Amino acid sequence: MDFVHDQLVTGRKLRVLTVMDTFSRFSLVVDLRFNYKGEDVVRTLDQACKLFGYPKSIRADNGPEFISRDLDLWAYQNDVILDFSRPGKPTNNVFIVSFNGKFRAECLNTHWFLNLDDARSKLEEWRRDYNEARPHSAIGYKTPISLLNPKAEHHPP
Repeated sequence: MDFVHDQLVTGRKLRVLTVMDTFSRFSLVVDLRFNYKGEDVVRTLDQACKLFGYPKSIRADNGPEFISRDLDLWAYQNDVILDFSRPGKPTNNVFIVSFNGKFRAECLNTHWFLNLDDARSKLEEWRRDYNEARPHSAIGYKTPISLLNPKAEHHPP
């Protein structure tokens, strides 16, 4: 997981939490807010885990939202290992860095966002296309959803 930054057409700053499964390349979360705290990360992860299950580990950088007591307690209670990358070494988390590059080039840089709802709608539309329609070379030119759930191609596992 990682954060990406952008802004509304008015100039107000946006933060987007991105979470992806490194095995399937499935984008679990593209959650947009004006600001994020550790408790917000926990709330977003809880929602995702209710749909997709709890991971064995989560790789993240050392941002303040990720090293918070809230996230540490959540990880402990749910038996999830927090795997932090070394400071200044984005190559420790290459999958999310690559995902965020595609996300920026294909979504954030191609849209103007009028307000939070408009931005959420456009981001979710891109995430669904990324998961359900786009074949990925890294997973044998399959869609992430088909790799996770081959019987129901367009529904979350």
